[in-house]
Amino acid sequence: MAQKDKSLVIVESPTKSKTLKKFLGKGFSIEATLGHIKDLPKKKLGVDIENNYEPVYEVIPGKDKVINALKKAAGKASVIYLAPDPDREGEAIAKHVAEILDNGYGDVRRATFNEITEKAVKDAIKNAGKIDKNKVSAQQARRVLDRIVGYKVSPVLWKTISRRLSAGRVQSVALRLICEREDEIEAFKPDEYWSITADFKAPKGNFKAKLHSIKGKKFKLGNQKETDETVAGIKEESFSVHDVKIETKSRNPQPPFITSTLQQEAARRLRFSAKRTMRVAQSLYEGVEMGDAGSVGLITYMRTDSLRLSGEALAGAKGIISANFGKEYLAPKSRQFKNKNKAQDAHEAIRPTYFDYDPGQIKQYLSRDQYRLYTLIWNRFLASQMAPAKILQTRIDSKGGIYVFRATGSRIKFDGFLKVYEDIKEENGKENGNQKLPEVEKGESLKLVGVEPKQHFTKPPPRYSEASLVKELESKGIGRPSTYAQIIDTIRQRKYAEIEQRRFLPTELGRTVNKVLTENFDRIFNVEFTAEMENELDKVEYGDYDWRKVIDDFYNPFSENLKEVEKRKDEIKKSTIKATGIKCDKCGAEMIEKWGRHGKFLACSAYPDCKNTMPIEGDDFNQSTGEKCPECEEGDLIIKNGRFGKFIACSNYPECKFTKAISLGVKCPEEGCEGELVERRSRRGKPFYSCSKYPDCKYAIWNKPVPRECPECGFAFMVEKYTKAKGNFLQCLQCKHKEFPKSDSEGESSEEKEEYANSE
Repeated sequence: MAQKDKSLVIVESPTKSKTLKKFLGKGFSIEATLGHIKDLPKKKLGVDIENNYEPVYEVIPGKDKVINALKKAAGKASVIYLAPDPDREGEAIAKHVAEILDNGYGDVRRATFNEITEKAVKDAIKNAGKIDKNKVSAQQARRVLDRIVGYKVSPVLWKTISRRLSAGRVQSVALRLICEREDEIEAFKPDEYWSITADFKAPKGNFKAKLHSIKGKKFKLGNQKETDETVAGIKEESFSVHDVKIETKSRNPQPPFITSTLQQEAARRLRFSAKRTMRVAQSLYEGVEMGDAGSVGLITYMRTDSLRLSGEALAGAKGIISANFGKEYLAPKSRQFKNKNKAQDAHEAIRPTYFDYDPGQIKQYLSRDQYRLYTLIWNRFLASQMAPAKILQTRIDSKGGIYVFRATGSRIKFDGFLKVYEDIKEENGKENGNQKLPEVEKGESLKLVGVEPKQHFTKPPPRYSEASLVKELESKGIGRPSTYAQIIDTIRQRKYAEIEQRRFLPTELGRTVNKVLTENFDRIFNVEFTAEMENELDKVEYGDYDWRKVIDDFYNPFSENLKEVEKRKDEIKKSTIKATGIKCDKCGAEMIEKWGRHGKFLACSAYPDCKNTMPIEGDDFNQSTGEKCPECEEGDLIIKNGRFGKFIACSNYPECKFTKAISLGVKCPEEGCEGELVERRSRRGKPFYSCSKYPDCKYAIWNKPVPRECPECGFAFMVEKYTKAKGNFLQCLQCKHKEFPKSDSEGESSEEKEEYANSE
C-alpha cells in the first residue's frame, strides 16, 4: 500500500490551483469540485415533505468523473482540507464532499480563507476545523424553500398562461418591483411648475440666481399667467445683496465595496452587468498569471456583506497613501465601517490583497475588464482611508422688495479622497451649485441684467437600472450578495423584462406572470415577507433558529394557499385570455389572445373542435412569401414560427406538410455542396446558421452570414460581429479582414482601430 505522505486541498475552481500550489509546495496536491457535486434532482421535487422536509440530494449528472478524481487523490492523502468558498454555498459543497469521502479516506478538515495570499492560505490550513453546520443548514433551508416554491408555483403558470414559465421565490419579487414601478410610471400625472432665474451684475462680476422665496415664504408658480405676473413684479424692483454665507464643509469618503455596491458602481461607471461584474471579480480573486510572480489572487472574496477591514489592510493603505500622496492625505485615524449584522463580520470588504500591485504597474497582465474593475476596487479602498475633502461653499441671497433670489457655488479647497475617487455625480456633471461666484458684500447694489422664466413638469419615478435594482433589493433585504446577479439574469433570460436605454422595461409576458403571482400568492411574493425570510435564514446561520421549523412555518399556510389557487385555476386562466372580436376564418367562432411558447397568438375559442391559430396583427408569421407550394401546388408558402425559429411551410398544413428553411442568400462554402446557409435555433434557443442540405452537409457557424464577398481574399461571404467598444461590423471568416461602418470609424486613430481589432 502506498504511503500517505501528502495532504490534499479540495477547492471549487481549478483556477485557484496554481496559486495554492505555489504557496503550499510539494507536500500538497490540489483538486477542484467544479462547483456543486450534489443537488436536488432536476425532474422531481427532491424534498420529502412528509419526512420533516428532508432534502434528497443526488450526484449531479456528469460529476462522476470529478468524484472519482477526488476519491483517487484522497486515497493518497493523510489529511484532506475542504476549501470551497467561505460562504453558505461553499459550506454545503464541503459537506457533500465530506459525505462522499466519509469512508476511510483519512482526516477531513474544513479550511477557509477570504483572500488567496500566502499568509491567509497557510493560516487557513493551520487553523482548519470542522464544517459549520449552521451555515449548511441556512443554505439547505434556502435551497429547500426555493425548490418548494418553484416546483409548486411554476405549474400554476403552466396551467394558466403557458408552459416553460417559472416562478422563483426571490426572482418573482424582483419582477414585482419592476412591474410596480412601470404601473407608477403609467399612472403618473405630471404637474406643471415654473422656475425663474435672474442674471445679476455685481461690481466684481456677474452671476445667476434662482427665485427662492416671495414674502419670506416658499412659493409655487403653477402656470404661465402667475409666472408672467411675478416676472413683471421682479422687473420693477431694485436688488441688493441681502446675505452672504461662506463656510467650509467636509465630505467623507464612502466605505470600501461590498458585493452590492461593487455591482452598482460597476454598472454606473463601467456599464457592466451584475453577471459580468461577478465573473470578472471572480477571476481577480482566484488568480491572474503575472509573469515571474506566477498566479496571483488580486482581491479578497467578492461575495460579502461585510465592511470590515483587517489591520494588515489598514496598514497597507496607510503606506500607499503616505508614499504616493503625502501624509496630509491620510485620514486622521484609520476608518472602520459598521456592518449590519454579526454573521457578515466573518468576511472582509472587497479590497486588494497585495499593496505592491498598483493597477497601472500590472496593467499588461490584465484583460481590459480586469484592469477597469481592479482599478475601481483599488481606488475605492484607498479613498476609504484618505482625508475628507474640504469644500468651500458660498451662498448669496439677493433681495428686491418681496423677492429673494439665491445663488450657490462651491469649489474644492482640499481634494482629499477625491484625489483618487471622484463622486459619480461630479463625473457626470450633475452636481448643482458649482458656478464660480464673484466676491460681494452685504448691502451691495446689484443690477438686474435679465429674468428668465422656465416651464417644467414633474417627472415619474425612473425605471430601474441594474444598479438601482440591486440597490433596491439590498435596501429592502431581498436576496443576498451571491444572488443579485442570478436574479437579474433570470428575469432577462425568461423574457420577463427587457433592457431599453439601460433600464428594465417589463414585457407583456412579465406583467402577466406578475399579475397571476401577486393576485394569487401575495403573501409569498411580497417584499416584506421575502425580507423577513432572509432574516430568518440569517438566524439559522447564527444558530438561533432551527431550519426545519422555518420551512414548516412557511409551508403550512403556503399549502393551503395552493389548494385555493388550484380550485380557481380555470378562473385565473380566463383572466389571462383576451377577447378580440375577430372571427375565425375556419369556423366563425371568436378568436382570442392566448400565450404560447413563442409569445402571444390568436387562437379559436372553439378549441379543441377548431384548432385554427393566427399571429397577432403586426407579426410577420403566417405572411405569404408570394410562392406556391411545390409539393401540393395549391397552398401558398407562408412564414411560420417553430421550436427552432422561423421557417417556410405550406398553408394547407396538415394536409400538406411541405417545409423549408428561410434562405439568407448565401451559398454553403463546402466544396461540392449545392445548399444555402439558413438560420436555425439550438435546443436552448440560440440562433446559428447551417447548410440547408443537413444532415448530408454539416457546415454550421454561429455568426450571421452576409452575402458580401471579402474584398481582401475573395471569400464568398462575410459574417456580422459585434463588440461593445464599436458596435456592429463585418469580418471575413477566412482572412479575418474587418469592415467597420463609416459612421463608427471616422475620426479614429490607427491605434484605436488596432486595439479594437485585437480585442476580437
